[in-house]
Amino acid sequence: MVGLRVERRIAEAEARARALRLGALVRWLLRLPLAWKLAGANLLVVLVAGLALWVVHAPLAGAWGVLLIAVVALAAALLVNIALVLLALAPLNELEAAVRRVWTGDLEARVAPSPLADAELARVGRTLNLLLDGLMADRGRMRALAAEVIRSGDRERAQLAHELHDSTAQSLAALVYQLTALEQHRATGGELPSLDPVCAAAGAILEEVRLLANTVHPRILDDLGLIPALRHLVRSAAEHCTVDIDVAVEGQAAESAKGLSPEGASVLYRVAQEAVRNALQHAGARRIALRVSDGGGAVAVRISDDGCGFDLAEAERRRPGMGLFTMRERTTLVGGQFEVITSEGQGTSVLARIPVAGAGPQAS
Repeated sequence: MVGLRVERRIAEAEARARALRLGALVRWLLRLPLAWKLAGANLLVVLVAGLALWVVHAPLAGAWGVLLIAVVALAAALLVNIALVLLALAPLNELEAAVRRVWTGDLEARVAPSPLADAELARVGRTLNLLLDGLMADRGRMRALAAEVIRSGDRERAQLAHELHDSTAQSLAALVYQLTALEQHRATGGELPSLDPVCAAAGAILEEVRLLANTVHPRILDDLGLIPALRHLVRSAAEHCTVDIDVAVEGQAAESAKGLSPEGASVLYRVAQEAVRNALQHAGARRIALRVSDGGGAVAVRISDDGCGFDLAEAERRRPGMGLFTMRERTTLVGGQFEVITSEGQGTSVLARIPVAGAGPQAS
């Protein structure tokens, strides 16, 4: 009994080994190039056909000539099939070469049109070229945005330096002069004059510093959120102009705005700030309306004015003009949508919509 069990186990092990070898052979055959598979299939057909002809015609007198001709014809058909397959697969090699060039970092690589490609392969090549063109366009946009961010930072720093030098520094110099005069007056034993001018000068300097800090980054946005920051923006703008500016918060937008990421809230504030500045400086508007709304898991800010409007296509061509490029790219980078509706003499409406945290980008 023990011997029978051992023999059975040996037989089972040998059967498993044969199955594994057969499976490995099948996998090896399946991984062969398509041309080899077709060549092997055609060769098998030739062998079977030749064997069949030999079985049928060998007993007949003079059948060897017919058998030879048939075998030669089948072999010629095999060679023709292999040649056609190699020609048909040549465009695939070009596709592979283009993909390898892209993988190594050559994004200028493209699939050249091939006279050997059928409609399906030609469409695959065109699709790959379109994808690469889109990738290059995106890289160009990212480079342009990076350059614009650098320029914007430089402009803000230059403006801050200008304000500090021409305004704050001059005010501090005047304050120092007043304090020096007071000290000299005290040293001579005279009666000290009122300190009200000095206090007023110090208060003015403090207000200048606060305005400069708010220009660089509004602390109210971090401390109180988007809606109070927008209201403060409108109040500050209205103090320095005669334009009617109002802000309205619709629906549950105030609550929805709390779900915005810090980056999303900052982008909406910057879009509103730029749009209001453009309306005041370039549009000649008499009325500006800022509306905050929510819906579809997103918060939207729309800034509309009744100014002169402009040619949108022309403004898009001169990218730095009016900050449209920067506003659009900033909005896109946080998963939002940006839209400008304007025409000459018809006013301007700027809309930025950004999803709240966890809601994902919204359809336009």
